Amino acid sequence: MKWDGKKVVVTGAGGFIGSHLVDELLQKKAEVTAFVHYNSRNDWGMLEGIYDDSRPDLNVILGDITDSQMVRKVIAGNEVIFHLAALIGIPYSYIAPESYLATNIRGTLNVMQASLDTGVERVIHTSTSEVYGTAQYTPIDEKHPLQGQSPYSASKIGADKIAESYFCSFGLPVSTLRPFNTYGPRQSARAVIPTIIIQALKSNIVRLGSLSPVRDLTYVKDTANAFIKIAESPKTIGEVINAGSGVGTSIGELVKEIIRKTNPEARIVCEASRIRPENSEVMTLLCDNSLARDHMGWQPQYRLEDGLDFTIAWINDHLEDYKAGSYII
Repeated sequence: MKWDGKKVVVTGAGGFIGSHLVDELLQKKAEVTAFVHYNSRNDWGMLEGIYDDSRPDLNVILGDITDSQMVRKVIAGNEVIFHLAALIGIPYSYIAPESYLATNIRGTLNVMQASLDTGVERVIHTSTSEVYGTAQYTPIDEKHPLQGQSPYSASKIGADKIAESYFCSFGLPVSTLRPFNTYGPRQSARAVIPTIIIQALKSNIVRLGSLSPVRDLTYVKDTANAFIKIAESPKTIGEVINAGSGVGTSIGELVKEIIRKTNPEARIVCEASRIRPENSEVMTLLCDNSLARDHMGWQPQYRLEDGLDFTIAWINDHLEDYKAGSYII
């Protein structure tokens, strides 16, 4: 696929991964429509301050993924759709589950139907490793059973199946990328790595929940590249593809490494209020990325040590934008 002049939509473009994907697509000279969640401040999320209205190759549209008419207008006339818009915070899904169904399932339905109606060339749907739940075996391949251990993961399973159904029922050329835990610059404090870094930079106490869970951590530029690669490969149409490093790191190991890099005087305090319900916590996520290597020639390029350095440096430069004293859900 040649990206030069390709008309592309990124839903959720104001988010963490979405904004990095916009970066990559613009570097490849695509014509990008960035669909950002509407707000009265005309705030572009993580694209704010990076881009402005002067770029002819970037069109930022504010709207709501749950509005089917709006979604259809955004998608019409475009060739490739990257669907990243979603509610993603797991703790928040415990207290506002209905909003996850509306955004993640109905929003995905809107994207699939609009893409089908307007005859797009490719659709890339975004899943999450959380749909696997606590691993029944590791590394986790795409055949692993799906388990809805939180309202968030249940909503994403529903969204994944909507995407799958549009391929099976209507022949929509959709591929599903299933990233494992992505981290890097611009990530919000609801994620564990920014939470640790912010606290370590601002105080000598790092408050966390359980230190036992193991996560497969992928630097955001690698994840953005996985989106590009899955769209370029005809082998991925109708497929679900994992994107992860294949290396597991416990939260305990992670916090010790970040403290070593930022504030060796800091100590760890585990708080019960930050621990997920026992049957909801996903204990191990470890990726089998062999399909990504075989079907789209992708594998991570960034080591965790280097990715953490880049992330720490960015957060340190934007520390005033974070609320260190709050538990962000």
